[in-house]
Amino acid sequence: MQIFVTLPQNYRNNFKAPIAMSFDYLLGRLNFQEIASAFIVLFAVIDILGSTPIIIDQKQKGRPVSAIKATLLSAALLVGFFFAGDALLRLFSVDVQSFAVAGSLVIFLMALEMILDVEIFKNLGPIKEATLVPVVFPLIAGAGAFTTLISLRAEYAQVNILTALALNMVFVYCVLLATEKVERLISKGTIYLMRKFFGIILLAISVRLFTANLLPLIDNLSQHP
Repeated sequence: MQIFVTLPQNYRNNFKAPIAMSFDYLLGRLNFQEIASAFIVLFAVIDILGSTPIIIDQKQKGRPVSAIKATLLSAALLVGFFFAGDALLRLFSVDVQSFAVAGSLVIFLMALEMILDVEIFKNLGPIKEATLVPVVFPLIAGAGAFTTLISLRAEYAQVNILTALALNMVFVYCVLLATEKVERLISKGTIYLMRKFFGIILLAISVRLFTANLLPLIDNLSQHP
């Protein structure tokens, strides 16, 4: 036996109203200038183009990189940190400056690998691909991207930041796919020179990230001994 229940018309209208209002609210909050500004900031911080030699280097070492997996994992980490980053760091009694300093040290060691032709990060675990480390973290979803998202949240509407982040992830996916073509087109000697050059750039970025967050970290520690 089937029982059919018909809801009153006013109840159905009231049920649809919050959904329509929330959708209209999000559309009303869309601001293309904010989206463009947030996109440029995130694009500069993620700097997936500058990470291309590192990704190619990992592939030459026999550590494959999955473009779709790296993009989805990076997007999930960044969106999750965007909404719950502050609470997560507080849970472990870690501030943003400490997290950024730790991330800068990881980037510093990766730069030394590229410049000095040494292997610091030894892949002794069961995961042989480079998708998670170092591509997802710290290259794409690193300390710089995390701190930038928190900073942007204080200036722009959430829907605009998330739209800018989504556009960046589409670009990241396209670049990761293109690295296979770049690897085939560019000679090994050129890749080697690019590796050295971008290693120095990466070293400079790590030093800037370290110095920019070290002084605020020392100030916080001095205020809360």
